[in-house]
Amino acid sequence: MSTITATIPAADIERRSAVVAAVRDASAVAQRNLIAYRRVPQLLVFSTIQPVVFVLMFRYVFGGAISVPGFSYVDFLMPGIFIQTVVFGAMGTAVGLATDVKSGLLERFRALPMARSAVLAGRTLADLCRNVFVVLLMTAIGFAVGFRVHTGPLGLLGALLLLLLFGYTMSWVFALLGLAVGDPETAQAAAFPVVAPLVFASSAFVPVNTMPGWMQVFANHQPVSITTSAARALVLGGDTASLVLQSIGWCAGILLVFAPLAVWRYRRAV
Repeated sequence: MSTITATIPAADIERRSAVVAAVRDASAVAQRNLIAYRRVPQLLVFSTIQPVVFVLMFRYVFGGAISVPGFSYVDFLMPGIFIQTVVFGAMGTAVGLATDVKSGLLERFRALPMARSAVLAGRTLADLCRNVFVVLLMTAIGFAVGFRVHTGPLGLLGALLLLLLFGYTMSWVFALLGLAVGDPETAQAAAFPVVAPLVFASSAFVPVNTMPGWMQVFANHQPVSITTSAARALVLGGDTASLVLQSIGWCAGILLVFAPLAVWRYRRAV
């Protein structure tokens, strides 16, 4: 009987080792960023206040004036609040990275034997963890003010996962922005003009058909509207598959463009 011995090429072993090292480095950076929330809990507390204010304001101030055929306004509203929460939360990536650039921390990371992508991946993963906490809190508050799921627990879970994916995707957009400006105050000021048209000129808070015709063209086809509509269909019912696929397509496209650009800018920034 003969024995066949399979050998793994050295290049494959090196590639696998590099991937494992990059994942380990990204996890370490993410853990470092999450420790900041434990040591300064005010960062997490104040990041939840704004979404809570929006829920209460739209539910009890504007809810009586806005009519949505077929559903109560609070059921229509909550997916929009969720996406507003994750998109605004993604702005923290820009501010955090700009702070690290200004303080010189990224230069110290550059001197360490670690993957260049790990700093950005770790920051975006930490911000994703924060978004998970905030979205779960918003879900509980939504149920407290009358939000109800019409499709079942799996629909709600799918909607939350899709929204968190979109928030993670937007973190890479703001990572590029934060590295480009290199100053936390400037990063915060520069992020709002990006966020405002996407969130407020969308289907997040009002039906698109109530907007002027020229605005509907933009609102119907931009990623926030597509993702909001997909999440809404998952919890309320509707054309779910098509909208979910479109949303995932937007997320994939944004990641393919902005993740490499952010890594490239990181190399230049430090």
